[in-house]
Amino acid sequence: MRKELSALREKMAAESWDVVIIPTGDFHGSEYINDYFKTRKYISGFTGSAGTLVVAKDWAGLWTDGRYFLQASMQLEGTGIDLMKMAEPGVPTVTEWLASYLRPGMVLEFDGRVVSAAAGEAYAGAAEEAGASVIFDKDPADGIWQDRPALTGKEVWALPPESAGYPFTVKIRQVRDRMKERGAAYHLITGLEENAWLYNLRGFDVAYTPVFFSFTLITPKESRLYVFPGTGADELIAKAASDMPKSATVYSKGVTYHDYFDVWKDVAELPAGAALLADRNSLSYSLLKTVPEGVELIDALSPATELKAIKNPAEIAATRNAHIKDGRAMAEFLFETKLERFGSFYEYSHEINVTESYASGRLTEHRKAKEGYIEDSFETIPGYMENGAIIHYSVTPESDRQMADEGLLLVDSGGQYISGTTDITRTIALGALTDKMKECYTAVLKGHIDLAMAKFPDGTTGIDLDKIARAPIKAIGLDYNHGTGHGVGHVLSVHEGPNNISPLRGGHPITPGMITTDEPGVYLEGEFGVRIEGELLCVKLSDEERAATGNDYGFEMLTLCPYERDAIIKERLTPEELEWLNAYHQRVYETISPYLDDWRASWLRQECSPL
Repeated sequence: MRKELSALREKMAAESWDVVIIPTGDFHGSEYINDYFKTRKYISGFTGSAGTLVVAKDWAGLWTDGRYFLQASMQLEGTGIDLMKMAEPGVPTVTEWLASYLRPGMVLEFDGRVVSAAAGEAYAGAAEEAGASVIFDKDPADGIWQDRPALTGKEVWALPPESAGYPFTVKIRQVRDRMKERGAAYHLITGLEENAWLYNLRGFDVAYTPVFFSFTLITPKESRLYVFPGTGADELIAKAASDMPKSATVYSKGVTYHDYFDVWKDVAELPAGAALLADRNSLSYSLLKTVPEGVELIDALSPATELKAIKNPAEIAATRNAHIKDGRAMAEFLFETKLERFGSFYEYSHEINVTESYASGRLTEHRKAKEGYIEDSFETIPGYMENGAIIHYSVTPESDRQMADEGLLLVDSGGQYISGTTDITRTIALGALTDKMKECYTAVLKGHIDLAMAKFPDGTTGIDLDKIARAPIKAIGLDYNHGTGHGVGHVLSVHEGPNNISPLRGGHPITPGMITTDEPGVYLEGEFGVRIEGELLCVKLSDEERAATGNDYGFEMLTLCPYERDAIIKERLTPEELEWLNAYHQRVYETISPYLDDWRASWLRQECSPL
């Protein structure tokens, strides 16, 4: 049993807590979180980016989704914590487990600041039904996590106008217009990405996501920005306003600045009869309970979430530029992978121990060398052979595989550039492949291409589109345990909504301006994995295309990187798929080759030649 788990149980006994819930979260409902908030990782030892730990006096369990089943089963071994495989038959939800376990007089504890309002209400409801009480104003890590990182705000920076597009005054006006449509005089924005988007500011408070700790409360008189002191947000916003024509400022009420933690006090002081717009899925349970009685809570998606999902023309142009840079980095990386076999780079010795972590580091180095690079957009996933079958694999010293001149290497990676955010997966042949590997790769490629070629009417959702990508994979008797695509932010989170291509969370229509990934896969436990991913921009079809197809929208593939020729069974591709593939490869070569030296350009010409 982990000593951290034992320490938590000692605290539970001292505090008379019967059950403690520790989610993966921060005060903003973020996916990636600052080290200060990684209590679940500290107690359980599970390093995946999603999961909820539940600890009782006599039992502990960790709930996570299909992406992490293999990883969690390995990392939880011997910890005293059971793996609860979400959405699997017979596995209850956290709320269902609470309902079956809690008894009258028991005490349920969780930190309401890091639990969403929706989840907190469900937990509290289960406790009330069982006759148990709830404590939500204490941090279970206090007194246990002795060397916990500090919670502070770093200096922020401004996104250049050529990348941001609309000024913050216009964005605040757009949000206010949508608030008015919903009858809300007040709007609480808790999401870090939404706040960064609203003010055209970025930061370094969260790894892989250039955001800063902040809240916004829009009132009839002002836009209140809550930040840590010394971030410089006030100076940057003032400078941006001073650079605008005087007429532009009429679109916005003034921005005022407040201490980060004062948001709880100001929400508690909202006037009776006020209508507050807030999204229960991102609003914390603690802030929900702070809203005074007599204030109407309008539960809806933040207008900022909806608006930032539709990229403006400047953001789209900048993003295309980011993908050229990323395509250059990927071409250089693939060249080394395919021709140099990770052991004979010009500047390195032939004696290098070529592992997954080494490959990951080399790819990051190629990205770092590109102008405008900020950081990676998530931790690179370099899964060789059986490790590639772990959907969201995270390389560790214990799992780090030595690579050989055979089999498949799955590399899922991305970069944050000042012009955009990228997310790409390529599965690479390092040498001889089996027929089974080629069959799986070709099926995944077909699904990937079929989705990229899709034409569809207005109102089509991600649920509808998900079926297209899965069909060729299901045709060979396989499937994958994750969605087909997620929205991508603009110099923000690599995973954003509301656009998703998924059978579960894909209910939102896909509309022009949205950028969504296309990433079907196949994962054979103990053997290998295949995933192919690119970013798709939803675009309007031309008048001729609409007339010919009866559809409204299609996709532009933003990602620029060749597929694995050695793994494709050409005869399995339809004429339309083959035509799309050859045209795409020609575009990749024409766009990327001018940036490469003669040797690499010659290699890329071969990789992109007609199949």
